[in-house]
Amino acid sequence: MEPVSIDNLSILYQSEDFIVVNKHWDVRIDSKMWYEKLTLQSQLKYRFPELADPGTYYGFRFCHQLDFSTSGALCVALNREAAGSVYKCFKNRTVTKAYLALVRGHIQEAKRTICFAIGKNTTEGLTHMMCIEGTDGCKSPKPCRSELIVLEYGLYSGEPATKVLLQPLTGRTHQLRVHCSAIGHPIVGDFTYSFKKDSAPYRMMLHAYYLCIPTSKELIEVSAPDPFVPSFDSSWVPQHLIHHLDELIQELKGKGIWAGEEEKQEDPSAVLSCEVTPETKTQEMEEQQTHCKQWLSEWAPE
Repeated sequence: MEPVSIDNLSILYQSEDFIVVNKHWDVRIDSKMWYEKLTLQSQLKYRFPELADPGTYYGFRFCHQLDFSTSGALCVALNREAAGSVYKCFKNRTVTKAYLALVRGHIQEAKRTICFAIGKNTTEGLTHMMCIEGTDGCKSPKPCRSELIVLEYGLYSGEPATKVLLQPLTGRTHQLRVHCSAIGHPIVGDFTYSFKKDSAPYRMMLHAYYLCIPTSKELIEVSAPDPFVPSFDSSWVPQHLIHHLDELIQELKGKGIWAGEEEKQEDPSAVLSCEVTPETKTQEMEEQQTHCKQWLSEWAPE
């Protein structure tokens, strides 16, 4: 993607009720800092001044979050009713998300479930980070689950790297970044979770590729163009294909990873291996609802 500017906002989907943007990797969604004037919020106001709602804090109703250094599909609701319909989808776990990433090293398993519990890091100097259970200073770790599928093996700037598809099946802060780091394959360019060592790449290589939100108003389904291809980034040199991305996305659509019926069909052994107990499911649902309410309470219908 080109360097971020006020007028280079990429739109993936637009209707009377929603906009889905391809968020740039070098822009915050919003900011309370006076000196950070270039945000996704300001881009939206510049592009769609007539759609900004002065009755909301941010001018636009962001339906979920992406980290500052993560690119890809981000949904924006354009009215109170639309925001409420998205809230219900998150609450009922019917939203499907899939991310692309380049990670350091070559992952041996073609498919892997990652189940490290994640908590807040309370260690001095690291309080901006999350950490896995058992780490010194890890406060209130909560069960997490991510699915990882290898797409390609290759090199990034001459060093071994793996392109992967990631599915966050829970919604913890920095979950994918922490899980990849925990298995010894941190995301390329993740300055934070490499403990300030991985600073050479121009960005962190994490991208929200696929998003499906089956709202009561309409089906929102988008894919944000894959940035991890040699034509976009010549530092990435794929060498060996393992899985085709398009085929995996089709399988994901069929399975409905976040759909309620998946919980009924889930293999009990998989549940036990990840320690997903009834208490865990309740805890996860409560956290998901809290997360949604935090972002949508000012406009979600009663």
